[in-house]
Amino acid sequence: MDAQEIADRLEIADLLARYTHAIDSGRWELLDEVFAEDAVIDYSSSGGVKGTREEVKAWLAEVLAHWPGRLHLIGAPVIGFADGEARVSAPFTDTLAPTRAMVAAATEGFLHGGGWYHHRLRRTPSGWRSVELVEEQSWRTAH
Repeated sequence: MDAQEIADRLEIADLLARYTHAIDSGRWELLDEVFAEDAVIDYSSSGGVKGTREEVKAWLAEVLAHWPGRLHLIGAPVIGFADGEARVSAPFTDTLAPTRAMVAAATEGFLHGGGWYHHRLRRTPSGWRSVELVEEQSWRTAH
């Protein structure tokens, strides 16, 4: 592994962290630092939308308003490079909470889930950006 590949892998790991930070903080404009303008984002495996970056940002803002407490964790990504792109598959788990206050674990409205995020990335003048995200929901529980 040469120095450029190491730098690329670090930048891609940072991109994944920026993604979870944008989602969990509700700062949807930060997704512009994750996704290319022409990206296609597919959350259909979890009952969500498939659309452009702007469509998905609007949808996330509307839907996730019901769960102000959010935490997404991304595991170690598998990254492959070919033809000027990077393919990234990273396991994730998430918790969506109906409040940020301390409540009993049995409180209704909690969602827990997990699966895989599959990104196709390309290098842009601003760094690596996702041009495609497909969420593969593996499991989901609701309280």
